[in-house]
Amino acid sequence: MSDYCNTTSYYLPYSYFDFKDELKPSALLDLAQEAATASADELGFGYADLKPKGYGFIIVNSYSEFRRPVMLGERVTMQTWPLPPRHVFFERHYRALVGDEEVATVASRWCLVDLRSFSLLPPEAMGEAHARCPYRSEKAVQPPTWKIPHVKAGREVYRMRVGVSHCDHYLHANNAKYADFFFDCFTMDELRMRKIKAFQITYGKQAKPGCELTLVREDTEDGAVCEVRCDGETLTQFRVWFA
Repeated sequence: MSDYCNTTSYYLPYSYFDFKDELKPSALLDLAQEAATASADELGFGYADLKPKGYGFIIVNSYSEFRRPVMLGERVTMQTWPLPPRHVFFERHYRALVGDEEVATVASRWCLVDLRSFSLLPPEAMGEAHARCPYRSEKAVQPPTWKIPHVKAGREVYRMRVGVSHCDHYLHANNAKYADFFFDCFTMDELRMRKIKAFQITYGKQAKPGCELTLVREDTEDGAVCEVRCDGETLTQFRVWFA
């Protein structure tokens, strides 16, 4: 296996930080998305490469851990690399560094789909880009599991409607936006007293513009599980662990 790694440093805008001057979870996912895009472009299977074929990568899972909060004024370097695909799952890992210090890690899983039919495609559909890709076997972090338990005795926290500003070029709510949706299930007082250790999102079905979402939450011993529902159907699941 190779030691390939895309490394990019980012200026962090003020809007990436919360009321505690800490990097928002959604901003970490934004940075991971930017890093993944840069790496995919570099390796020949980026958005511009796949769009003419009618193909695209759709995220299925993400798992993130904070080693410590990233503070306003700090500059972050993202490292990312793809792991060898398994069946129809493409896994990618990331490290977030401040200087030489690892401050956060992310793992994500994606599927390559035909955007006209949304059928799943094998790695070979990428052609030469797959054949010559310098996949790397190292993992930055190991999720305890990719599965999130369903909310069984949760309470409705709020409702919202998916707007144009939430959506990306696939015409559905962008994956990073969900972190904001879910953390809005907590009050400022709750988050002020707690430190985010890790959080996980499973993306089941798309949330299209105009869709009314219901956010439900169920507390656990070490955090909470939440769900996004539309017309009674669970679209996306979330879990957070607090230190």
